[in-house]
Amino acid sequence: MDAMSIADNTTVVGGPSSVANRKDLLRDRNEDSDYPLKSPSNDSRKKEVHVHDFSKTADYGIEERPFFVPIPKQGVTAALQKLDVQLQNSGRNKILSKKAPTDWIGKEVPPGTLGLINHGGLPKVLVRPGRYPGFPLRNWWARSWHGTKGLSDTAIEFQGLTIVQVSQNQAAVVSDPQNRIFVIKNSGFVAYAIEGTYNVLAIVDQTHLPTTIKDTVTGAVLGSTYEVRMKSKVSARQEQEYVVALFLNIPANNCAILQRGDDLELLPAGQHYITNPNVTLRGLYTLGENQLEMPTKDIFTRDQVPVGLRIYLKWQLVEPLKLTTHGYMTPYDALRDKTQSILTQIVAHLDYSSMVKQRSLGPDNLEDGSDPSSAFLDALRTRAMDEMHEAALEYGIVLKDLAVIDRQFKGEIASTMDKLTTRALQAQVEAANVDRENSNKVKQEEGALAVARIKAQARNTQADSEAYSVIAAAKAQAERTKIEALAQAEAIRLTAEADAEAIKIKARADAEVVDQFAREMEMRRVEISRIKAYGNKTIFAPADGPGSQMGSALAMGMAAGLGSKAEK
Repeated sequence: MDAMSIADNTTVVGGPSSVANRKDLLRDRNEDSDYPLKSPSNDSRKKEVHVHDFSKTADYGIEERPFFVPIPKQGVTAALQKLDVQLQNSGRNKILSKKAPTDWIGKEVPPGTLGLINHGGLPKVLVRPGRYPGFPLRNWWARSWHGTKGLSDTAIEFQGLTIVQVSQNQAAVVSDPQNRIFVIKNSGFVAYAIEGTYNVLAIVDQTHLPTTIKDTVTGAVLGSTYEVRMKSKVSARQEQEYVVALFLNIPANNCAILQRGDDLELLPAGQHYITNPNVTLRGLYTLGENQLEMPTKDIFTRDQVPVGLRIYLKWQLVEPLKLTTHGYMTPYDALRDKTQSILTQIVAHLDYSSMVKQRSLGPDNLEDGSDPSSAFLDALRTRAMDEMHEAALEYGIVLKDLAVIDRQFKGEIASTMDKLTTRALQAQVEAANVDRENSNKVKQEEGALAVARIKAQARNTQADSEAYSVIAAAKAQAERTKIEALAQAEAIRLTAEADAEAIKIKARADAEVVDQFAREMEMRRVEISRIKAYGNKTIFAPADGPGSQMGSALAMGMAAGLGSKAEK
């Protein structure tokens, strides 16, 4: 028998199956991990966890069985032929029919199928395609036709003949004639049960198991499972179902814990199955980081004031075997008990006044020693974190963060103190409001004064600008007048010079005239111009000679007469 065709040596993805040895896996994690298996306070040396391979289940499918043939590479037909030879060698009836097919009449067996015939309660199989007529009667009177089945069908059960062949992602759970359970993966078999039957209980899709397991606290998906059950008749009138196989699909970075008696075993991520009735699933765990807000029970301060805290936890499970050994189903259960115990001890040594001011207690709002709340903060930073980290390591948990995000005081004392605290806070608020109003008024006056200063400065600047404009305009006007006067004088001078030069030129021209007639004509022209200028009724007196002297005497007489009259 080809044992490797049925043995469960690898999963469908080529990883280790449930029968693999995982001691080396945990040993490497123990040696390379930054966190020892036990707290350094208890044992300074690393101690290896003993791992049991009891999840390795006896594979009944690879046992030497009569009339049990694994399906070879040649397919189902070759396995049926081999089984037929074994039956003939043992003196039993063969299962392959000798009847030859035709092509014109009878029951049709298409290519790729098997024809099934019930021959007096015994199975007969037609493996060659074609038509099979119902005569001669001596061969068919005790036979009945039961149709055809595909050569690639996953499971075929007929009159004690069982054919099972599963694909790469399937697993077949089979019960043998002795009610022993075995699982077929990546292969198949052909069997004929002389006593009892081979029952195919389930064909399982290993990557899509129906039952999803989630963490009840964080809601993280831990994996999926599927239970294969078998009905068993326990009395003449009663049947019961029993779980005969458990399939597990564990995602990456998760694991499962198996239990047999007092022994535990770590099952890594992958696809696994369990058929050993002595082995049970203890739980599924995630090895990634988790965070959660958790309320605590009421804790009494030193002055007997009950207080309820709400804390923030962040952790990572690195050694699930330790957690399971202590009897906890989830890391949260272990951290909750330890956190409650340690916080109870811390708060029991503190007064109400040392906690009342602090609302959020974490590493980001650390106070100095003068603050009344610093006692609680110091205890939380030094004692709580150290003790919680040490206690978590005992359970295989690494505590990443711990913070108290809220607290609520309870009872009559707390109510009275809250009222007093509220009044004090109200007084502080009122005083702060008065100071704020006074500060606002001062700022308003300072603002108004600053505005007035700015306006005065603006007015002065404007006046300076206007005065400068007037002075500049006056200077410009004076300069303009001066320039105009200089220009006008220069123009007059130039005009006079031009006129004088013209007269000189004209005089020289007139002097150069020698002809008497021409001189006479020029004199006439001058006379004409003078008359034209003064009018034709003007009388011209000579400027020299007797006439001019008479005019002078007449003028002097008239002046003397006017003078005598003035004296009178």
